[in-house]
Amino acid sequence: MLDTYPADLGGVDREKLVACIDACVECAQACTACADACLSEEMVAELVKCIRTDLDCADICTSTGAVLSRHTGYDANVTRAALESCRTVCKACADECDKHAEMHEHCRICAEVCRRCEQACADLIASL
Repeated sequence: MLDTYPADLGGVDREKLVACIDACVECAQACTACADACLSEEMVAELVKCIRTDLDCADICTSTGAVLSRHTGYDANVTRAALESCRTVCKACADECDKHAEMHEHCRICAEVCRRCEQACADLIASL
């Protein structure tokens, strides 16, 4: 879709932008699925913080992906704030899921996806 955008992207690194949007979408899906899987575990009461963090991460990744997909009236400060928020929640979610990764495969996978998204956000921030 970025190739169809009729105006200049304002000097944003297109490759890093695409990678970050893709990482946000993947992370939102993984976190949503992980939260749902946690709800199906017998030890669900012990996974409350993981579920909450998964859902927060999914919401923030979804909104960050949307912000990154819009370029009309681009404001680098807003983009940077969204990316910082996304990077922070991805780290928190990965750290929380890592606590359960040995017991739950879904948490291990989610932590990996969150770390990739965290890195993609950091890479895009560095290029702004």
